Amino acid sequence: MPTHELLQLGSASKGQVELDASVFEVPVRPHLFHAEVRRQLAKRHRGTHSTKNRAAVSGGGSKPWRQKGTGRARQGTIRAPQWDGGGVVFGPVPRSHEHRLPKKMRRGALRGALSLRRREGDLLVVADLSIGEIKTRRAVEALGQLGLDGKSSVLIVIADTDRILERSIRNLPWAKVLRVAGLNTYDVLRHQKLLVQREALEVIHARLGDRAEGMAP
Repeated sequence: MPTHELLQLGSASKGQVELDASVFEVPVRPHLFHAEVRRQLAKRHRGTHSTKNRAAVSGGGSKPWRQKGTGRARQGTIRAPQWDGGGVVFGPVPRSHEHRLPKKMRRGALRGALSLRRREGDLLVVADLSIGEIKTRRAVEALGQLGLDGKSSVLIVIADTDRILERSIRNLPWAKVLRVAGLNTYDVLRHQKLLVQREALEVIHARLGDRAEGMAP
């Protein structure tokens, strides 16, 4: 198995951690990125757009004028689409924009995104990310020790809920904390750096490794 440098906050000592080759050394297929990101963004689309058709607008209970003898075109209701304030023809209606993508394609896209970050040297693995108190300054100092100074956006992947870290990071526009259960292709690709907690790395291996083919992504 390939190895990767393991960083430690507040210490100059660095170790090594093993990476699953089936997760971090797979071919990068851009068409999978496109398909998965498109699926994720479509799922987030609220789909609340709506217009009124001629049955939904008010008024128009009777003909605006008699059928013949006025010299004007015959009209049945002011709710017709040619009238100002009338109904809209084939307008948008509330609906879901979500579409399905095969599980293997979704898993392949996430594997490819993780492999891309490692291949480009933008993957960092840290043993622990505890900062002790809810303070943005402490979070900035901790990230600075890892070489992350805000010049590049960073996605921080943690194993479980960490209210201290999450609340300390949320005011930084260039950093985002994401629990490993929500790890996804879109967030990995839209951030330039990927910082993974060691415990979260183990969950990634269990979720995306070859032995997890039968599990849901």
